[in-house]
Amino acid sequence: MKRDLLYIGALALLGLGACKGDQTPASHDEGEGHAHADEIVFPAAKAEAAGVKVSVVEAVPFRQVIRTSGQITAARGDEAVAVATVSGIVAFRVTLTEGTPVARGAALLALSSDNIAEGDPVRRARVDFETARKEYERMKALLPDKIVSEKEFAQAERSYENARISYEALAKNHSAGGQVVTAPIAGFVKNVLVKEGDYVTVGQPLVELAQNRTLYLRAEVSEKYYPYLRGIVSANFKTPYDDHVYELGGMDGKLLSYGKLASDGSRYVPVTFEFTGGGNLVPGSYVEVYLLSTPMEHVVALPHTALVEEQGTYFVYLRDDDEEDAYLKREVTLGADNGRSVQILKGVNIGDQVVTEGAYQVKLASATAAIPPHTHEH
Repeated sequence: MKRDLLYIGALALLGLGACKGDQTPASHDEGEGHAHADEIVFPAAKAEAAGVKVSVVEAVPFRQVIRTSGQITAARGDEAVAVATVSGIVAFRVTLTEGTPVARGAALLALSSDNIAEGDPVRRARVDFETARKEYERMKALLPDKIVSEKEFAQAERSYENARISYEALAKNHSAGGQVVTAPIAGFVKNVLVKEGDYVTVGQPLVELAQNRTLYLRAEVSEKYYPYLRGIVSANFKTPYDDHVYELGGMDGKLLSYGKLASDGSRYVPVTFEFTGGGNLVPGSYVEVYLLSTPMEHVVALPHTALVEEQGTYFVYLRDDDEEDAYLKREVTLGADNGRSVQILKGVNIGDQVVTEGAYQVKLASATAAIPPHTHEH
């Protein structure tokens, strides 16, 4: 008796659902007519509280899918590198780590030349500029009297202009701490190529910056699918760091090209898309790609949230047409998968009422109902 009370109390606490009929699990009186051995009773109020949603299956347009892997890369022109404008010792102006946002023209670091043999390049440029300016002005005063030739004056003028341009370019970002290197674009830090105290020379790359406004998706497709590449129009993809499925159709995506030949030493053909990037996408990351190809009409397809997997076999839950609180477990055969929805080849028909959200809650209700009752003891 005590065990019976404990069992009934446990079912009351779980409060999920039960098989139709008495407390007997997963079985029904054959005289009920519409009862099924695999029917699960899940009261409507509890199903709603658990987030269960039911949709009527309709025929929808779908596309053949080629599933493969790929990589996200930054588009050309969407990245820039801050380089050393003078030789010197690196001194960071701000903390620079990968992902740090920066504004265009923001100071990144300074290059000090005080303690190197060549000396301060700005001071040298100023001396050269002043010398060239004086020579130019002298030649200019002598030119009317034909004391200097036109050729000599032109050469002095050219030397003066070159010295002026060089000095102004260096003086613009000069400070007490050295020559300041600024961000050429607005974006974020992709990679820091130097350390505090490093000695760098003119033109050496210092900091890589990226914007992520435009990105490329490069998919690698097995050469056996080459005949189907002409039909590819778009793609979906999924990153390893979130469960969201990105659809290029909603990201201004477009197909740029597909390879006409496999790469040397490879059996894969590249397919490249361009799309507008989002803040959550990291250039360089590898992704799972679903290439969308030839269209198919009148397809039965369900979202991934409708599927429940058990040891490699997939099932869905159908609401009983005669009982709003009853659900039937149905095995299905899957077809093409675009990452968000799956083609159903067998097991579901148009017009069926299928659980499209909260399927695992229905499964939990089924497992609860299957708890075997204890025998009576007196």
